[in-house]
Amino acid sequence: MKLPLAVVLLALAGPARGADIDVDKVVDLTHTFDAQTIYWPTDHDGFAHEVLSEGRTPGGWFYAAGRFSTAEHGGTHLDAPIHFAEGRRSADEIPLSSLIGPLVVVDVTTAAERDADYRLTVADLEAWEARHGRIPDGAVVVLRSGWSKRWPDRARVLGTARPGDTENLHFPGFSEEAARFLIDRRSIAAVGVDTPSLDHGPSKDFVVHQVVNGADRPGFENLANLEAVPEAGATIIALPMKVGGGSGAPLRAIALLP
Repeated sequence: MKLPLAVVLLALAGPARGADIDVDKVVDLTHTFDAQTIYWPTDHDGFAHEVLSEGRTPGGWFYAAGRFSTAEHGGTHLDAPIHFAEGRRSADEIPLSSLIGPLVVVDVTTAAERDADYRLTVADLEAWEARHGRIPDGAVVVLRSGWSKRWPDRARVLGTARPGDTENLHFPGFSEEAARFLIDRRSIAAVGVDTPSLDHGPSKDFVVHQVVNGADRPGFENLANLEAVPEAGATIIALPMKVGGGSGAPLRAIALLP
């Protein structure tokens, strides 16, 4: 299913352009980038923001400016296909059709409460389709585990708070079978999670990344506020920083509710 151009234009135009958007039906899916932003344990520097100027100028007006630095993969961010697939698209090459589309929310919160390493299954996807119909073409399929409510507690989000510790990661993700189902049997645009990775925490081969990125599809990680979005009927707009050659980028994602 192609997203009507009118929806995209209304979403991007903003109030100053006369767009008729009900702001009460817009959900911010993005965690704030600041000193508490969670990064992969091996990205030691995290997010840094330096204030360069802040105060009154000699002319009497207020002026503020700063600079920031960040790794590509932290906070709410994009995984570009080149992240795990040689020769695939970088962050600046991803078409808008892969970043805007029908939002499919697969709720595995109950299962994730029982098992922190839960992997979304084909059966979960089929159960969603039994309730809502076939996953639309061009959809962005996201896992809702409830993990974003743990933010910014690193130990609860990652399973460990120790810098560099990748041996004790615990959080839900997609299963390889579910990823292959979406890539091979459905015409999806992208996948996303409210956890730090498309692959569940204990993964060592990151096979879901390999499958999704290998098919030239992007992934969205550390999404927020998915509990405010219905399982079906919403539209996602997920616009990353357009980093030339980037394997990833900070992401500002929103959902437009039906």
